[in-house]
Amino acid sequence: MPQFQSDGLSLAYQSFGEGFPVLCIHGFASSGKVNWVETGWVETLTRAGYRAITLDNRGHGDSDKPTDPELYYPALMAKDAVALLDHLGIERAVILGYSMGARISAFMAYAHEDRVACAIFGGMGMNLINGLSDGNDIIAGLLAPSLAELTHPTARQFRIFADHTGADRAALAACMETSRQPMARADVRRIAVPVLVAVGEADEMAGPPEPLAELLPQGEAFVIPKRDHMRATGDKAFKTAALEFLGKTLA
Repeated sequence: MPQFQSDGLSLAYQSFGEGFPVLCIHGFASSGKVNWVETGWVETLTRAGYRAITLDNRGHGDSDKPTDPELYYPALMAKDAVALLDHLGIERAVILGYSMGARISAFMAYAHEDRVACAIFGGMGMNLINGLSDGNDIIAGLLAPSLAELTHPTARQFRIFADHTGADRAALAACMETSRQPMARADVRRIAVPVLVAVGEADEMAGPPEPLAELLPQGEAFVIPKRDHMRATGDKAFKTAALEFLGKTLA
């Protein structure tokens, strides 16, 4: 897998198709392949005439996996995304993020507005501001000696997912410490680019999409029918809404 350098780390990425670039930023404990290729997003985007670029965030996939929590603040990972655009010679891109990737996308849209044509925040509603209440349980679950000891449902869910993908659980625990940093409400109000906020109807981790969209100067909300946090990622209705949003925003 191709690599680029950012902040002293070697990070992995892939590029598919031609057309206006869509930088896809995956969620916690996932990877570009798991979050975007295996769910059909890359195929959906390339068939619609876009260039889909997937990034393995630091601590994930084929990228370097430091275990220092100070290296996982979302503003730092947003700089990784900008560094990838620089590496590829891309001035502006659509930013498509899911869950943690949506938080990274928000920090990128705030601090690097000139690089973002528009953004899609999947699996991230008002908890962009309110924070993640289950974070400490997830960390404990990742560091527990075995799955059998875990009773917290979200901790079990992420531990099973991390084990399934063969992730570095120490790196993920460090990432969870700081990557869940909330964004200030005032900063959300300063994200000037168009943003689609898409959250599953049964998603209890993300928070509701409507109040976040209302805070954004050019925000709109989409509720993904009958989906929770994990099952909304590759949902057909989510993809359709995203393509419609891109069609009218980039026209």
